[in-house]
Amino acid sequence: MPDSPYRRPSPEELLRQVEAEESYRKRGKLKVFLGYASGVGKTFRMLDEGRRRKMRGEDVVVASLQPSASAEVRALLSGFEEIPAATGLGGPAIDVPAVLRRRPGVCLIDGLAYENPPGSQHAERWEDVEELLEAGISVITSINLQFVQERQQQVQQILGRSVKESVPETFLRTADEIEIVDAPPEYCVTRAAQGVGGEAVDPVQLEHQLSELREIALVLAAEVVDQQLELYLRRQGIAQVYGTHERILVCVTPRSNASLMIRRGRRQADRFHGDLHVVYVQQDGLNPADRKILEENLACAREANALVEILQGEEPIESILQFAARQGITQIFVGHSPPSGWLSGWKKNPVERLIMGAEGIDVRIFPHSGTRHG
Repeated sequence: MPDSPYRRPSPEELLRQVEAEESYRKRGKLKVFLGYASGVGKTFRMLDEGRRRKMRGEDVVVASLQPSASAEVRALLSGFEEIPAATGLGGPAIDVPAVLRRRPGVCLIDGLAYENPPGSQHAERWEDVEELLEAGISVITSINLQFVQERQQQVQQILGRSVKESVPETFLRTADEIEIVDAPPEYCVTRAAQGVGGEAVDPVQLEHQLSELREIALVLAAEVVDQQLELYLRRQGIAQVYGTHERILVCVTPRSNASLMIRRGRRQADRFHGDLHVVYVQQDGLNPADRKILEENLACAREANALVEILQGEEPIESILQFAARQGITQIFVGHSPPSGWLSGWKKNPVERLIMGAEGIDVRIFPHSGTRHG
């Protein structure tokens, strides 16, 4: 297939590619161990990762460890150089200036969601980590799902309790690597039944709760991996569409069977934990009836919690393809009427041009409302 004109990078895209690559080289690398519940062993896994890197010759230090660390974790800790916590502000905090002076290759930081004592340079520990990354120091850290800000409402509904500390999901999405500490829910239930955590539990209810939390954590990790892939492709100047999630794009017009396309798109997006986009390419001179239908179509999209955008452009197909490339769309839903007239055999219709230009994207065609089909 010949190169598509819609995939040719512009000077601005090339500049962003160079800037992204330069920033990536200077910044330290971030690895996050994500636990879906307490007690799954994320601190142990973090230290074990540090131990293996140290054995490979990397310069690894520990800058923080939670006070409640187990004896097993403490045994691992004995093999590392520790940078003592700063305590001058009324509570322990990462001694960021000391870490910057030491300039290790890798810094292990447990408890990413901790708040710093009042008067610290940064209010939150994750901001300390950001400063170290910007200085070119790689960080390996750990966090529980309940502390991810945008997921806290879901977790609270499942567990019936909330926590004060939080880390924005946007920060986790900057991670170069995220790894779920995927202990089976049955293991966590057994630990809870043995008294780890200090409170009585209903094993059946807890196992159900943990299974729900595990699914949320898996989805979050997949989204982070998807974003890592997009950033990698951008740095390499690759415009192909790849991803771990479906991104459905529904193209509506006054004549399209929008309710059907949006309903199918919503179902597909939900099934694969993906995104649903709905776009309309601005047209001049719509009559009142068409304008009313269009508004109803867009209202249907908003009710389906779709991301709705009005596109501008003299060439609708080009506008749609450019939008699809920017958003990493994996499927396009579009309405179409059967061709008629003797010219239809000679001139490519808009849907044919869309299919030819949508390299790497599946295109699904829906008959327009009122179109008769078998």
